[in-house]
Amino acid sequence: MIKPGRKTAAELAIVKPVVPDKRTLTPAMPDPPIHLSAEAAAWWRDVLRDYELEPHHVRLLQAAGEAWDRMQQARKALADHGGLTFIDSAGNMKLHPAEAVERNSRTAFARLVRELDLDADAPAERSRPPSLISNRRY
Repeated sequence: MIKPGRKTAAELAIVKPVVPDKRTLTPAMPDPPIHLSAEAAAWWRDVLRDYELEPHHVRLLQAAGEAWDRMQQARKALADHGGLTFIDSAGNMKLHPAEAVERNSRTAFARLVRELDLDADAPAERSRPPSLISNRRY
């Protein structure tokens, strides 16, 4: 309860602590997951340095890094095997399973990058929106 009247010198000397607004705090940049390769971890740091991501976007970023690493592992397995196909025990030519892993990981990486809007350039500084190609007169 506030007492009426003038404040004493002791009351004036008390400084209330300033509680920072949660919206103005900048959270520390999280470290990349330890299971990511050095290349994916460097990309992780670059993205977090250049973009402001929400916590759920950081999870998408992790999934993108994992998809990239899985794609690289599949590419290495294909290179070590020596080709995209092999001959099974019945003598039939089969597609190497790592090819499907590489394709699926590449698709997942591309979709996650698109979901994070990392594939789009910054909006151009224009006074008007660009005209549609179909509206141009030749």
